[in-house]
Amino acid sequence: MDIRKVKKLIELLEESGIAEIEIKEGEESVRISRMPSGGAMTQMPMYAPAALAAAPAAPTAATAATAAAPGPKSSDHVVPAPMVGTYYAAPSPGAKAYVEIGDEVKVGQVLCIIEAMKMMNQIESDKSGKITAIMVQNGDPVEFGQPLFVIE
Repeated sequence: MDIRKVKKLIELLEESGIAEIEIKEGEESVRISRMPSGGAMTQMPMYAPAALAAAPAAPTAATAATAAAPGPKSSDHVVPAPMVGTYYAAPSPGAKAYVEIGDEVKVGQVLCIIEAMKMMNQIESDKSGKITAIMVQNGDPVEFGQPLFVIE
């Protein structure tokens, strides 16, 4: 694969905010990732052939903290992240949060914003009820399917 193509891919990765990309051309492939195999975020992107980058990542402290947190009761509804991005609890810095623990929410009410690729996506409640837990902090990166809220 041409080094100019790899450099262009790195530039695209940095501009877009995507964490990882893998490209295959025939028998050649390249994986460019912002995360080393240890799982910690770095400023400089890494790239390696797919065979070298296939090592599983070690669990991070955030993963361990999430695993140790008490889970919702079976009657509770979990609102998952519908996309990868950055979680924001309020419409702007310094503004009041959309919802807090103990708030009553209705179907269609905005719960938070997830920024993905410079787009601000409002996440709405799909169930009415009371917010019993907020599983992420303002400014945290979130993964697809990651629990955000618990509604009773």
